[in-house]
Formats: sequence, C-alpha cells, structure tokens
Amino acid sequence: MRTVVSILLFLSCGSALPVWAEPDEIGEKKCKECHRFSLHDKKLYKGPDLFFAGNKFYKNWLTKFLQSPMVIREVNVFSGSNLLREESKAIDPHVALKEEESERVANFLMTLRLPNLELEKVNEEPLSKGESARAKVLFERTYGCISCHRALNLVGKVRGGVSGPSLINSGERLKPDWVFHWLKTPQQFMHEGRMPVYDMNEETTVLITKYILSIGKTHK
Repeated sequence: MRTVVSILLFLSCGSALPVWAEPDEIGEKKCKECHRFSLHDKKLYKGPDLFFAGNKFYKNWLTKFLQSPMVIREVNVFSGSNLLREESKAIDPHVALKEEESERVANFLMTLRLPNLELEKVNEEPLSKGESARAKVLFERTYGCISCHRALNLVGKVRGGVSGPSLINSGERLKPDWVFHWLKTPQQFMHEGRMPVYDMNEETTVLITKYILSIGKTHK
C-alpha cells in the first residue's frame, strides 16, 4: 500500500487540514541524494534545497516541471568551501516523473514549509514603467544580480551569469513572498551560500521582487 495517503489532522477548533505522507517516489527516484529535505542537514547536495518548497514554488509549475524537467540552473548547487570546485560545473539531467507520480510528489513538497515565514509582504499591484526602469537599474547595476542570474536585456535577449538559477519566467515558478525573504535574509534558507546578504529596506526589496517576477521571455 502506498505511503502517500491523506491523513486528516484534527485541530482543537474542529477543523481539519490534509497532511501528505512522504510518497514512495522520493525514495525510488533517489531525490534525497541530490536535495536537502531538512534545514538541520549539513551535508552538501548538488540540487537545490526542498525543505521550503511549499514556500517557494507554485504547485502547478512544480507538477509540470517534474513531468518535463527543464534546465533552470546550469551548474550544480554547492556552498561553503565547495563553491568554486570544478565538479560543480557539471549538471545532471533531472529525472522525469509520470503524471500521477508528479502529482503525489508535488502534493508532498507543498507541505514542506518554514513555519514562521511572514506572508503578504508583496502585493499584486504591477510595477509602473518608471518603477520597472528603476528596479532594472537596481537589479543590474546597484546589486549586480545579472552577474549570477540569467535575465533579459531591453530587446528581449538572454544575458547574465549562470552560477545562480535563471530568472526568466520566474513569475511562473516562484512565489513573491519567498523571493522577498530570500532577498532580505537568504541565511534563513541556507547558512552558507553564494547569495550575498544585502542591506535592503522593504520598499527596495518589494521593488526588486516584483521586477524579478516580471522577467519574461517575450522575444526569441
């Protein structure tokens, strides 16, 4: 019998929340060999951390990605003294899951969250043209995000570094509140890493968050 079952967790107020047990695919596909599933795990992995996947990803995107993986980061993830080691340049293809498998895994990953992450830090109001222009300068020049991340230039051509994940079409993948907190306090997600810790005020952080999520590949 599959371990992926919906268990009802009854609260004192009488309501119930669905809790998903770890699906068999996590072990069968050896997900834990490439990804960290706990903040307390100090081992180095070549894939991104997943213990906050529910904070970070949209479920619809994650389900599609698991069925048809695409390259988001062109080099493996390492931290600490391993940041520049040569083997980090190689990227292994991600395993593809069947539709039912991807649903089970995505449902489980959505339950992996940091409990005290403050929500609703970023509203849904889009950037004005002026705000977008200002945010682009902050993104590319002030903070140098383009050095590590793929983005688009003014004519829609891909540019930027590859040591971090691509931010093209990131609005389909990443939740605004997670991006906000990653920019403000990346150390709460990763104790050691390549992401700089910036002294941003909230207004600037929201501005850059909205800009990142607006980067879309509209030109070939």
